[in-house]
Amino acid sequence: MDEPTSALDPISTAKIEDLLGQLKHRYSIVIVTHNMQQAARISDHTAFLLSGDLVEYAPTKNIFFNPRDERTENYISGRFG
Repeated sequence: MDEPTSALDPISTAKIEDLLGQLKHRYSIVIVTHNMQQAARISDHTAFLLSGDLVEYAPTKNIFFNPRDERTENYISGRFG
């Protein structure tokens, strides 16, 4: 899914996130998003890509609480540009 909630209001976004939470126990779901809060809420594993290159892949908690790559940390914290 590519940015499945980018054009949705908060109520619709919550409904989609709830549905994904139910489905992820039965299916593998790949979501592309720039919304770091959403990624942290709904994913089990996160791959951080930059210009098509894999920078980091790990369980989501590891990526958000202890990123191994400075580029990942900068993006998550908003210090990129």
